[in-house]
Amino acid sequence: MLRVESLVVGPFQSNCHIVACSETNDAVIFDAGDEAPRILSAVRALGVTVKAVVNTHAHLDHVSGLAAVVEALGVPVFMHADEAPVYEGVGQQALMFGLNPPRTVPIHRWLAEGDVINVGKLRGEVMLMPGHSPGHIIVVFGDEKPPAAIVGDVLFQGSIGRTDLPGGDHDVMMRTLERFLPMPDETIVYCGHGPETTIGEEKRWNPFLAPIAARSRPNNGGGVV
Repeated sequence: MLRVESLVVGPFQSNCHIVACSETNDAVIFDAGDEAPRILSAVRALGVTVKAVVNTHAHLDHVSGLAAVVEALGVPVFMHADEAPVYEGVGQQALMFGLNPPRTVPIHRWLAEGDVINVGKLRGEVMLMPGHSPGHIIVVFGDEKPPAAIVGDVLFQGSIGRTDLPGGDHDVMMRTLERFLPMPDETIVYCGHGPETTIGEEKRWNPFLAPIAARSRPNNGGGVV
């Protein structure tokens, strides 16, 4: 069974998600964005064994705590290969916001579409979902009941990630959103900012996703309403 502990960290209020298997107590940290001592304290309180840190993408607010967390836990870091230029430029990102550049660590495994991240008995499938950044991934635990997805900054409750940062592309993001449509409505969405939501709620109410979902529905009428 999947357990998720979410922490809101740093000046950008980004979400760090600790995903654990309740049967084995193995865990993976998604987006160690800042406040490494708080993340490490949460790991200890949960009593889990972290096996890796996975980055949905490499924007400043999702990697600023990465080095300290990785060094404390001695675990590898996973990221999509297309995100390498963004990660290499994280120092410039920090300067744009008047912040000190964060320390970086080597990436141990470059992920690709279709890769599987095993967390104990949990199976998470990697999907490349660009638009907010070129190598942005989500990880879908489709075998869980209900299914769950760690989506970073692709989809928020009632919104989507911005596309005006370097590497962002609005048209690509709109195509990326279409990949959510086949997912079951009950799928829990753990976002990079803000509260969790479900695919069904966002298909109905999200001003970016709802029109796409409406266009994809079959026309069962034919009359004038």
